[in-house]
Amino acid sequence: MSEHVADIAWERETESFAYDDYNRTHVWRFDNGLEIAAAAAPAYLGDPSCLDPEEAFVASVSSCHMLTFLAIAARKRLTVDAYEDHAVGRMEKNENGRLAITRIDLHPKIRFAEGVEVNAQALDKIHHTAHEQCFIANSVKTEIIVNT
Repeated sequence: MSEHVADIAWERETESFAYDDYNRTHVWRFDNGLEIAAAAAPAYLGDPSCLDPEEAFVASVSSCHMLTFLAIAARKRLTVDAYEDHAVGRMEKNENGRLAITRIDLHPKIRFAEGVEVNAQALDKIHHTAHEQCFIANSVKTEIIVNT
């Protein structure tokens, strides 16, 4: 078992605490000393220069899938030189009528080292296994689609 800790801090910066007035900016602090400026998404009156929780969630799913994919490739001795993903999360009402990130589409592009040949079927199998083993994917109800 492991624990993962984040400290979140917000302080009112506006005189009014009316819904349209109060600030949404806050700080995420992690045990390695990293601090990230965060806010609500711009659609919810957040600062667009800050990271919002929805973006962080999508990035977390994509990052976990990538790290799991890389671990599987390394164990198979399939050297990867580069991995990029364009992850897109869709927020909409779920089956209970509540807003949720209901789906995340991953669009990974992998470049293997020169001389490493991986056919489409083998690549799909690695992505499938990575999805099954991804800690974050195993922790959420969101549908995750890997588009290869």
